[in-house]
Amino acid sequence: MGRRDEGEKRPGRSRLTDVLPADRLNAFADGVFAIVITLLVLELPVPEGGEALVPALLEAWPDFLAYVISFVFIGGFWMTHASITRLTAEEDEVTFRLTLMTLFFVSFLPFTTRLMAGHLVGAGSHLSVLVYGLDLLVASVLLSAIMRYLAWRPELLVDGLAEDDFRLMERRRRSGIVSNGIGVLLALFLPPAAVVVYIAVAFFFFVQPFFYKRILRRSRER
Repeated sequence: MGRRDEGEKRPGRSRLTDVLPADRLNAFADGVFAIVITLLVLELPVPEGGEALVPALLEAWPDFLAYVISFVFIGGFWMTHASITRLTAEEDEVTFRLTLMTLFFVSFLPFTTRLMAGHLVGAGSHLSVLVYGLDLLVASVLLSAIMRYLAWRPELLVDGLAEDDFRLMERRRRSGIVSNGIGVLLALFLPPAAVVVYIAVAFFFFVQPFFYKRILRRSRER
């Protein structure tokens, strides 16, 4: 975000964006995504020297499964955020706050990932899978809220076509968000089924940004 020349300001530009330029927000967001992914891998258990390696690694399968789901989710979040910044010329107070709220729930993922991994099997599986799914769901909804808001504020975008681009991208994410919500409901009754839904939604969000360019190009050719 922040494609315009530094000397060019739109009428009514907010004081917050004068104090906190968009490029600082984007750099901060990239840093948060990188740190969160690093924290995820640091949570993976390393077998002790006296343990049989293969059985110890197999026993830690919940940790590795939770890591893969979270890594794919975060990768999808980051790529979608990069697509948003490419189409945005300016920020305002709302996009700043929505982005920070999104990063809050993204930064919570190392904890909820570890929680689910540690209680995936056993009596605590319902609550741990539910908390993890809620974290993913809220972060996904907030990211889509940024898209919807920017589509509503076309003066913040790089050009007139970006408004339609955001509406199209946000619609494409809805099925994934609905599926994530279904996973959260399943966590109350069938935690393993909820985890399967989380895996499917994670890969949906991960591959979706790769198709944004093709989708947007087709929509502009119509």
